[in-house]
Amino acid sequence: MWSRRSWIAGAAAMPAAAQPGGAKNIVISSANGIACCNIAMAHMRANKDTLDAVIAGVNVNENDPNDDSVGYGGLPNEEGVVELDASVMHGPSRRAGSVASIRNIKNPSKVAKLVMTETDHIMLVGEGALRFAKSMGFAEENLLTEKSRLAWLAWKKSHLPNWTDGVDAPMALRRLFPEASDELLAYAWDRAKNPPTGTINCLALNAKGEMSGCTTTSGLAWKIPGRVGDSPIIGAGLYVDQDVGAAGSTGRGEENIRVAGAHSIVENMRHGMSPKDAVLDVLKRISRNFNDDKARLTKFDINFYALRKDGAYAGGSLWNGQLRRTGFVSRQFAVNDGSGNSRLENCVYLYERK
Repeated sequence: MWSRRSWIAGAAAMPAAAQPGGAKNIVISSANGIACCNIAMAHMRANKDTLDAVIAGVNVNENDPNDDSVGYGGLPNEEGVVELDASVMHGPSRRAGSVASIRNIKNPSKVAKLVMTETDHIMLVGEGALRFAKSMGFAEENLLTEKSRLAWLAWKKSHLPNWTDGVDAPMALRRLFPEASDELLAYAWDRAKNPPTGTINCLALNAKGEMSGCTTTSGLAWKIPGRVGDSPIIGAGLYVDQDVGAAGSTGRGEENIRVAGAHSIVENMRHGMSPKDAVLDVLKRISRNFNDDKARLTKFDINFYALRKDGAYAGGSLWNGQLRRTGFVSRQFAVNDGSGNSRLENCVYLYERK
């Protein structure tokens, strides 16, 4: 009788077709993945599995308290609790796993892989996901850093009745947190008023043609407890087809779910589109859901990343960039093609912010 584990072992042992033209290792990710891509590339050079490579890469962000959109230090829900989502897909064995709304576990990407390898399920959520992680040896820990807690308190105070808004708000924040630095207060106020969607997606292809992907996030800041975005949804935040390519997303998850973005991009590539055109087509579908009304579309951002089986790739965004307190930031994504350290490349985009 075939067990799941024996099937997994057999599937993982099946050889993947080599890439045409002697293609090499390549990793792409969202713009916060410079270090992620370096780590993933190092793992592939050491002949590690592509899924282990991308998970090792995103672990950098999950463990980084300064990346407030992923893992430890991620911005919490409206009750001040950090809830994490993640998904993984392994091209050679055509398997997937994910977790959603998991609390107190720093590396949800690792738990998602164990859902894939150790169960016959694909997704575990909430308390069940936490119990599973603990049964697999993960220790619970507080994921809320002092920096993220301050941002949450600033958001919470700004939503209470009679809170001073506008030009007086930063002064009121100073009265509440007299020991905080000006830089930290500016950060907290910016996050309170402009909550990020963040996330990291990483896709990898090795010289044998094997592909894998991972998406991991702390989700939308100040979300309703239990809210799940696109990151753990197979076919939305991540999709890998060993015969065609891979895609993933960061940004406004609700809009991605409505178009099954990652799956749609891969299907576009299956039917002959380049990664660039495949991404732009899905961005147009999102725009069409709003009747191409730029006044409504400007309220959010969404980004896609596509890697084709032959090594062609693209990053794309709804808008060309975003205005932050530090200035205008163009949309970019990270690439490592094995020729050196990771680099940032510009995304193609649908609309332009002046």
